Amino acid sequence: MTSTTFRTPAALRRTVRGIALNYRLSAEDRARIVLSLSETAATALNAGRPVTLTATDEAGEDGAARLTLALGLPRQDRPAATDGLPLPGEAGADGTVVWRVPLPPPRAPLTTVFPQATRAASATPRTGEADIALLEEELRAALARADHLADEHRKLKHELAETNSGVLALYVQLEKRDEELRTAHGRTLRALEDALRPRPLHVDGLDLAVHYAPASDETPTGGDLYDWFVLPDGTVHITIVDALGHGITSTRTALTVTHAVRTLALEGHPLESIVARTDQILSPFDQSVMATLLLVRLDPATGRLSLANGSHPPALRLRADGTATYLEVRGRGIGFPLPGSERVLTTTLGPEDLLLLYTDGLTESRRDPREGEQRLVSVARAHRSRPTVDLPGAIARDMLAEALHEDDTLALAIRFRASE
Repeated sequence: MTSTTFRTPAALRRTVRGIALNYRLSAEDRARIVLSLSETAATALNAGRPVTLTATDEAGEDGAARLTLALGLPRQDRPAATDGLPLPGEAGADGTVVWRVPLPPPRAPLTTVFPQATRAASATPRTGEADIALLEEELRAALARADHLADEHRKLKHELAETNSGVLALYVQLEKRDEELRTAHGRTLRALEDALRPRPLHVDGLDLAVHYAPASDETPTGGDLYDWFVLPDGTVHITIVDALGHGITSTRTALTVTHAVRTLALEGHPLESIVARTDQILSPFDQSVMATLLLVRLDPATGRLSLANGSHPPALRLRADGTATYLEVRGRGIGFPLPGSERVLTTTLGPEDLLLLYTDGLTESRRDPREGEQRLVSVARAHRSRPTVDLPGAIARDMLAEALHEDDTLALAIRFRASE
């Protein structure tokens, strides 16, 4: 071990470079160690304060040879950190900064002791051309390193671009596949729901049409359902159900209710008792069932109309002259307290009168349900001259054009023409 004191940056650089040459450090490592020690000592040397360099070569714990350089600095010039140096050092508590550089394996046993190497390096006169040659060698090494890093960066960017392109292509494929699956799922559910709906009903003297739209394409089934059939006495029975919730669970509830109503109607139970009786039948099996319903009986020969209601929006009658009336019947639905229709409303449809049955998704998609009911009257009047088959869909499109929230929607139109 030997220590040498330096008072100028040039002398320190020359000595450090000589040591690096003696130990056959690469041009890049040589440049790093020269620059690091020069930058660390610059403040002190430029202010005229000397620094001390101590150098040793020794074997590390792993047996590999390494060069240790310790730079002693005045107290006021000790660096707070060395992370920004080309080769970071270790700041010691005694004010020294230490660098430990692994040495390359020598081609022959390294016999030169460090003190001799230091003295030789310090004593060897160097011309300006020699120093410039060494600096150019170190610069070329730095440039080669920079070029290598730039090349690696270009390759990395190219690989990243290819990876991103592949990921994007995979994402597009997955999105397409997901869309195909959603579409297939929707078609399957729609086909299932269509299969659960009643067959088209053809009755002399009546034109019937229906429109249904789910709250979302992702859940094409819902709790809005209808049923229609002809009773043994020739009258037409229609049930409109709106079960609580959305999706398959609410569809199951609506089907349960319509099947119970159909059974009771075909057994001859009076219209005024069917809502309450349906609740009595279903509640022991499933107390979670909750639904509103509207029951309609219509004689196609006379136009006689009867309605029972369980918490459902009222039917809208639109006369041939444009007069509109909501047929209000109070009642409570399935799963509600004291379920049942309070009475049966009876009236008569005239030729070309229109009866519109619907679920609350048609009128309560706006902030005020009363506003929705008023709008429904205006929309129904605007479309009443359309063919009956197109009427429910046209009314639903206009009503939902400015909907504030999505809901299942059902609209059913009946035009009375009187049988001949």
